[in-house]
Amino acid sequence: MTSTADSAAAGERRNASDAAGVIVLAACAVWSLITAAAHDGRPEGVLLAVLAVAAGYASGRIFGALLPVAAPCAGALAGLGLAIATPGPQITSQLGHTGATAALLTLSTGAACCAAWAARPPALRLTLRLLAAGVAVTAAVLGATTGFVTCAGVLLCSVAAARMRRRALGLAGLALTAALVTGTTWAIAEDALPDGLTASLEGQLTQHRVLLWHDALRLSSQDPTLGVGPGRYGELSPTVAQSLLPDGKPHSAPLQQAAEQGLIGVALLAAAFCWVLYALWRTPRPTPIALTAGAALTALAAIASIGNALSFTTVTAGAGLLAGLATARPLADEGPENVMDTVERPRGNHVEP
Repeated sequence: MTSTADSAAAGERRNASDAAGVIVLAACAVWSLITAAAHDGRPEGVLLAVLAVAAGYASGRIFGALLPVAAPCAGALAGLGLAIATPGPQITSQLGHTGATAALLTLSTGAACCAAWAARPPALRLTLRLLAAGVAVTAAVLGATTGFVTCAGVLLCSVAAARMRRRALGLAGLALTAALVTGTTWAIAEDALPDGLTASLEGQLTQHRVLLWHDALRLSSQDPTLGVGPGRYGELSPTVAQSLLPDGKPHSAPLQQAAEQGLIGVALLAAAFCWVLYALWRTPRPTPIALTAGAALTALAAIASIGNALSFTTVTAGAGLLAGLATARPLADEGPENVMDTVERPRGNHVEP
């Protein structure tokens, strides 16, 4: 029957995305070990991040299949609680905590919106949307300006996703957005932007952060292939050595990869993000869920480009969890509107002779 063939094809697509994820995450772990061996680095942080993403993704797939509404709702509440418990953004010396707070709030908003799209009763769907809006309000109350902007962006993308018939175009737009943010960060570090624009952006980012980025590029030029080794940026950065409260990070995931693991490390980081978007494209879940999760993860990528969010295990695990929830296939049938856009369901069970 046609429905059986469609189910088998969807299963093959999920298997392909899962296999791609295994390959990418394994490559990230192996490359960190190679670069650490070459320059006596410390790969434990990278390995922990890879493990957190893998564990979060597996958990999301399991709980998303069993509890397609309750699981993302619980994840949203857990992320909100962790964000509130994180030291506040008003502690300006702790740049990493600021990014972690914004990242957790953004992921919580995405999870709440995904739960709302998965819910069927209108009252429950409205309640979950109010939860997502409440997370954005919480970001404003905590003083997390970046978090408020990204949460509001995820909410708007989730609403707009209802009108998207083809998710490929929306996911391509998200990929382009992440590339533009990363490219802008790199251009600032290279002093490649016009002076007026650079001065304006430095005023928002702080000169200290831009100096950290300059050090990252200088270190990456020493060995563009292997970098200086995982965990060694703090030892070799002059700006870190002069800081009163150094954390040994350049506060930009792409630039940290370039400095510590070379251009191949940057390519692997980009491949991990592209794999997530590919998995969302292949998921049989509704397009609004796929695009909402994609928007939240793209916002996380933007935060990580200008901050230290991916250094926190709760953030990396949360990112994997959201991706797993959005790509899980619920055991209960969600209805024809939840099938992948490129697959056409049969109009009935009648088989023509």
